[in-house]
Amino acid sequence: MKEKIRAGRNRTVTLSDDDIAKLEQKLLFVDDLKKKDDSTCNFDFKSSVFCNKTINGDIIEALAVLPDNFADLIIIDPPYNLTKNFNGNVFSARSEKSYDDYLESWFSLVCKKLKNSGSLYLCGDWKCTSALQRVMEKNLTVLNRITWQREKGRGAKSNWKNSMEDIWFGVVNPNDYYFDVGAVKLKRKVIAPYKVNGKPKDWDETADGNFRLTYPGNFWDDISIPFWSMPENTDHPTQKPEKLYAKLILASSKEGDVVFDPFLGSGTASVVAKKLNRNYCGIEMNKEYCLLAEKRLEMADFDKSIQGYADGVFWERNSGK
Repeated sequence: MKEKIRAGRNRTVTLSDDDIAKLEQKLLFVDDLKKKDDSTCNFDFKSSVFCNKTINGDIIEALAVLPDNFADLIIIDPPYNLTKNFNGNVFSARSEKSYDDYLESWFSLVCKKLKNSGSLYLCGDWKCTSALQRVMEKNLTVLNRITWQREKGRGAKSNWKNSMEDIWFGVVNPNDYYFDVGAVKLKRKVIAPYKVNGKPKDWDETADGNFRLTYPGNFWDDISIPFWSMPENTDHPTQKPEKLYAKLILASSKEGDVVFDPFLGSGTASVVAKKLNRNYCGIEMNKEYCLLAEKRLEMADFDKSIQGYADGVFWERNSGK
């Protein structure tokens, strides 16, 4: 791995030779898992070899050795229909039909890992979002589509800058799934305080200012893409923010539940799950990204903070949290 020259205040997570030698020991490899037999009738995922682990290998091969119905929540951030270099593994843009076939090749297999009461979130951009909707509707009940604004991105001289992404929300059983809206309310400053009989109405008066807890909608404009001065940042080209995944995990899982990410990348889903006292499992084909995930998981032993989330609530941007 070629070392980059970075600014003195750059906090991007990197790997030293010592890190690589130590963290490799923590990874699970698909070939090794094929030799293990955890498929007993009394299988308990939380006490299995897979729990709280990063699996390095091909998604199809890894899914074949993972048990069905183990995950309470699945978060998927697959390659979008764009040409992108993931540390030497190039995903090439393709026709709409070919991308549909790509999604079909693994999505139904991933859904088998979801419990009957489980939820799934699937990320994408404007170009592939219709394909995501199609594959979701074939396998799950779609409940919503979240759109979130990401500030980072190249400008365009002959088109609108692409600064939005979608997250499709689906469940196995629309009559039996977990959703905790109280865990994901947003704390906002009250600009025009309204009182009834001299008392605040739907807001709190504190020494730090006037605040109201508001219900979350499906448009999110309070999340920053990881950048060089943030301790969660890595060199992964499409890394998702911890705050983004924290909203999904807090809303759709309980403490002790299992969060699964079959395209783990540099580990955001596992890291946030650990910080929020959930169990986790992730699959990633690139070994370097697996090692970055493991390093971030080690860092989470000492720092469980999530930018923008403090005191049990999400704070609006530029609130100092």
